[in-house]
Amino acid sequence: MSFVQIIDFETTRTEEMDKLFDEWMQTTTGRRTASHDLHTQDRDRPGHYVEIVEFPSYEEAMRNSEMPETQQFAARMRELCSGEPRFMNLDVLRDADLRS
Repeated sequence: MSFVQIIDFETTRTEEMDKLFDEWMQTTTGRRTASHDLHTQDRDRPGHYVEIVEFPSYEEAMRNSEMPETQQFAARMRELCSGEPRFMNLDVLRDADLRS
């Protein structure tokens, strides 16, 4: 079963945050272990975002987290946030396709 990391954060520096995400994606091409990413914005709370990142496993997520580029990304992200981001590590227990 896959593994999901949720990053819940607030920022007023969206352009800088977008650039940071783009830089991380570029510098980790071919080495990152994340398989899917959703960058979301809360409609009811301006400046509130939730990043949903999927990995093949917990072990692959931890390997990704240990990469120097990810460590640098996390440090810079904290600087761009209004307050401390919240990280949640979730084991996927059920994955259902609801389109049918």
